[in-house]
Amino acid sequence: MTVLQWVILIFSTLVSIFAAGHALISKRDSRASMGWIAVCLMFPLFGPLLYFLFGINRIQTKAKKLHRRVPACRTGTDEKDASRQLTAIESLPGPAHLYQGLVRISDRITLRPLTPGNRIETLCNGEAAYPAMLEAIENAQRRVFLASYIFDNDSTGNSFVEALQRATARGVEVRVLVDGFGELYSFPSIFRQLHKKKIPAARFIPPRLIPPAIDINLRNHRKLLIADGRTGFTGGMNISDRHLVHCQSRGRCIQDMHFRITGPAAFQMEQIFIEDWLFASGEALSQTAYQPFSEGDAFCRTIIDGPDEDLDKLIAILVGAVSAARKSVRIMTPYFLPPRPLIAALQSAALRGVDVTVILPEKSNLPFVQWATENMLWEPLQRGVRICYQPPPFAHSKLFIVDDIYSQIGSANIDPRSLRLNFEIAVEVYDHSFSGVLTRHFDTVRHRSREIRFEDVESRTLPIRIRDSLAWLFTPYL
Repeated sequence: MTVLQWVILIFSTLVSIFAAGHALISKRDSRASMGWIAVCLMFPLFGPLLYFLFGINRIQTKAKKLHRRVPACRTGTDEKDASRQLTAIESLPGPAHLYQGLVRISDRITLRPLTPGNRIETLCNGEAAYPAMLEAIENAQRRVFLASYIFDNDSTGNSFVEALQRATARGVEVRVLVDGFGELYSFPSIFRQLHKKKIPAARFIPPRLIPPAIDINLRNHRKLLIADGRTGFTGGMNISDRHLVHCQSRGRCIQDMHFRITGPAAFQMEQIFIEDWLFASGEALSQTAYQPFSEGDAFCRTIIDGPDEDLDKLIAILVGAVSAARKSVRIMTPYFLPPRPLIAALQSAALRGVDVTVILPEKSNLPFVQWATENMLWEPLQRGVRICYQPPPFAHSKLFIVDDIYSQIGSANIDPRSLRLNFEIAVEVYDHSFSGVLTRHFDTVRHRSREIRFEDVESRTLPIRIRDSLAWLFTPYL
């Protein structure tokens, strides 16, 4: 061998060992660590390059640095207030006192207070959600913050741009945050329209080649609209004509639910946007001055999850909620690839007599995800968890309801991308009335859905089993 060949061999070996060592030390999941170590050692130079591009979480370091610059956000809730809130939870009718442990779990995980005095309205599909959101923009007096994973350049998207432009013209402070990958769903991008109309906007981790930035696995999946720090919107709905169910062909439209939250929880949502905006743009915005106010009877708390936070926050709260269930657990999600702890919690709840039901779309917009899901459905089914497929059009709604008292709404799906890779938001709600609305919707959908049996999964043909198993291998990246 020549000297050059020896140099290349030694260099590639050292790089592979260094990359494998970095994966060993930094990865929290043993499967991910083992996979990257194997790639780095088996494919010299190419393996470490892949790890450098896709395996290193640079977001966490950057986020921690930027978060130090975020002005301290005051929620107006001290320890005495938190104690009073817990006392109020105990006074709710029904089994609410049984959820003290869940309240404490979320207290310690989120470090955000459970706020009383919220009112929540359910908005089904774009026909209900978009007019309410546009009205909030038109009526805003001081500021409007909007974040969306997908913001299509279509008639719906342009109606939002026009409303935001009018708000800017009358002196309202406007900021728009669009995910750098999600904006590519539409061409030309809505970002051009925002720039043309002089609406302050930023991209969240946009992919680029020079300098290289291909963080396609780290997406801001949060959907937020906050007006004046008092009214907020969140849920599963992006900004797109596809959510106008009555205006689209059955094959293109997407069913979904969004929610208008009026009350102190909207103030927490504003805090989250401000942190995301700082992360994406570098601009530090001031927090709206907190003024205690009450709009309804719901107790709410925002939960954020993402690769910049301690992992598995949302999983821990979901597992805690399932473990606290006494009568029922209802889950509606477009994608269902739950982590092992959540599968075990659902199985355990079903075995002790809790009615655990999961509603999924009959036909997913992501076939690979559906195939992977079908490969693991035998696990919950064999322990008594009920799985139902609702008919088209594709349902993108995300609902989580426990015992008609506790519920979660927001942007997160029950899959690895949402629970480990994406930046997500959820709002947990303690309110009989609101949970009742969600339960009635859930039961209506269940009555027209097709229940899947354990025998249905076991009777799949060999080619289908192979297909589903191969898709399941890529579960961490679907």
